[in-house]
Amino acid sequence: MLKGEKIAFIGTGVMGTSIVKHLLAAQYEVTVYTRTKEKAQTLIDLGAKWADTPAKATEEKDIIFTMVGFPSDVEEVYCGENGIFQAAKEGAIVVDMTTSEPTLAKKLYSIAKEKGISSLNAPVSGGDIGAKNGTLSIMVGGDKEAFDQILPIFEKFGSNIVYQGESGNGQHTKMCNQLLIATNMIGVCESIAYGLKAGLDLDKVMQSISTGAAGSWSLSNLGPKMLNGNFDPGFYIKHFIKDMKIAIDEAERMNLDLPGVKLSKELYNTLLDRGYGENGTQALLKYYID
Repeated sequence: MLKGEKIAFIGTGVMGTSIVKHLLAAQYEVTVYTRTKEKAQTLIDLGAKWADTPAKATEEKDIIFTMVGFPSDVEEVYCGENGIFQAAKEGAIVVDMTTSEPTLAKKLYSIAKEKGISSLNAPVSGGDIGAKNGTLSIMVGGDKEAFDQILPIFEKFGSNIVYQGESGNGQHTKMCNQLLIATNMIGVCESIAYGLKAGLDLDKVMQSISTGAAGSWSLSNLGPKMLNGNFDPGFYIKHFIKDMKIAIDEAERMNLDLPGVKLSKELYNTLLDRGYGENGTQALLKYYID
């Protein structure tokens, strides 16, 4: 792909905003849509164009990215009255970066193919930090030809970009990622809660445990936020609960029992009931210390 390709980006939340900034910095022409225009104002000030609907954002674009909240949102922005499939031109590539259902990814792929459009599912990992630094891990499912075409654009905001195979496989890979995070986060929070109750200097504890066998991305990147009382969202609890539900549902279809993620979902649901749904996933610590 050349820099002259026109891009639409639908869903400029915490991570989408940083991704669009990278695309603008690389001199791509980007049109954005999000439900609340004010939330996209920073990007508009940086040179992004604004559209009032997903369909209008999509018109005459070569690549259309989406990064929204829930599978129902994905279906709406693609298949709704003012959705992408109402306006996407033949030969365009649509790329859903939402963590969503593998079955929905396959449905969108089929609809797109009928319209002469390529469809990729490309969920990411790395949180707000990875999005800001342009180091996201991107897991891509769909046709290899479309992946090869769009790889230079992925490289503007990702550093670990892996083609996972047929449509839906990107989402299945993301479920593997979320399963690891779900159970690891319990360990991180229980370790920190234990250290606090024991009266330890947690900064020194982190020095000792973060680089050994117990080390993890969550411990190194979210552990310090927990110690500073920073529960701002890099990834919302309400969205993480959605991801865990998808993983549990998919596992049940494969006759696989996952007790670890079921426990994690139960703990996060408790926090959701307490009003912490807009906090980041590191707020699980509040289950232990509030």
